[in-house]
Amino acid sequence: MRLNLIMAGLLTMVGTGTALAATQGISDDVIRIGVMTDLSGPYSATGGRGSIIATEMAVAEFGGEINGKKIEIFTADHQGKPDIAASTARKWLDVDHVDVITEINNSAVALSVYNLAKDKNALVLATGPASDALTFSSCIPTGIHYTYDTFAFANSSVNGLAQTGKKDWFMIAADYAFGKAGEKASRAALAKVDGKIVGGVKFPLNTTDFSSFILSAQSSGASVIGLVSAGADTVNAIKAAKSFGVTQIVAPQFLFIQDVHALGLETAQGVVFGTAFYWNRTDETRKWSEEFYKRMDESSMPSQEHAGQYSAVYQYLKSIEQLGTDDAQAIVADWRGKPINDMFAQNGHLREDGRFVHDMYLAKVKSPAESKSPWDYYDIIATVPGDQAFRPMDQGKCDLKAQALGK
Repeated sequence: MRLNLIMAGLLTMVGTGTALAATQGISDDVIRIGVMTDLSGPYSATGGRGSIIATEMAVAEFGGEINGKKIEIFTADHQGKPDIAASTARKWLDVDHVDVITEINNSAVALSVYNLAKDKNALVLATGPASDALTFSSCIPTGIHYTYDTFAFANSSVNGLAQTGKKDWFMIAADYAFGKAGEKASRAALAKVDGKIVGGVKFPLNTTDFSSFILSAQSSGASVIGLVSAGADTVNAIKAAKSFGVTQIVAPQFLFIQDVHALGLETAQGVVFGTAFYWNRTDETRKWSEEFYKRMDESSMPSQEHAGQYSAVYQYLKSIEQLGTDDAQAIVADWRGKPINDMFAQNGHLREDGRFVHDMYLAKVKSPAESKSPWDYYDIIATVPGDQAFRPMDQGKCDLKAQALGK
């Protein structure tokens, strides 16, 4: 009985606090957005400058200001190091008065930022990291995991290949938080289709020689070689598989259009994987992507991360415009109370655990003969509804009530 009274009081306080925040206006009369990304490492092509440009495009939609309040963009290179990320985030929040930290395209880095944001009640739009730990035991009240996660990627690829009878996998996984979460998600997805993992190896970030890993996978006899990797690591692994004449299906859990571009269709053709976005899917995605392409000096079409970054920042600014405040709790409450749809998010909604749920897509890389224009690389062969793609909330370990009680 006493616990129920405590919880009722807490909920009343949260509701009252949100209502009061809506009357506070814009803090410091400036809306400050911090884009923390990889500008120099393995994820710089899929995030990096493109994520900054995507942010600028979202800000441009509002003319650079909201209700006369200027919008400023801060940028930083986290260098793949959690300590650098935490130090930068602390300065942004304490000294520069940044209102929201976005992108953070490295799972270990994102977890360090989440820990800091939790203590400071700061809003984080995690559009780049993939580890589903962000909506599992590491969730925070003001953290929104936006674009994708390891569970959704694993679910999409495992289920798609299981329908063709391919259910025995060998896993090659990155040896850090993202890789571990991805392998765990694959195991869970395979269990649901009576599949199994027959073996696996782990590799360090920024590996250039995948020979030994690919040979181990090849000799395992598995039907599918699953790659839980990203960026240059994925490209190097697929190249190695090609050079050794691997006949098994190589199924990257985390593939971006920049990876396919680097590989070339001759090498990447036939790969099937889950994705949150494809630039050539609809008229709306094409229109936005062509503008992005111009701003990138025609060097790259947007990755799913770039599209997620634009969408998250746009929706954030839209909430500020409607609410009249940049208060973190008010923004989160606003998102939870409405459906979200734009050129990226289809059937989007924010759950209590911070997971932004939206449709995912099953893509197959085209052959050179099937591609009709530059960057025309995918066939979208299925739409996976968000509630089927992402892990059900009741299977997670996000307990915001316990956090509120200080447990």
